Amino acid sequence: LLGQRLTARDFDRQITEVHVRVAVLNRFTALGIPLTHPVA
Repeated sequence: LLGQRLTARDFDRQITEVHVRVAVLNRFTALGIPLTHPVA
């Protein structure tokens, strides 16, 4: 989905691209974690 390579050529933009990818992966992980609620 995100690919194996960075598309940006400039180092600062590569860092930004990595931060965006990490945010997307964290969001995907958060969506997959079930919410548990205690039953009284």
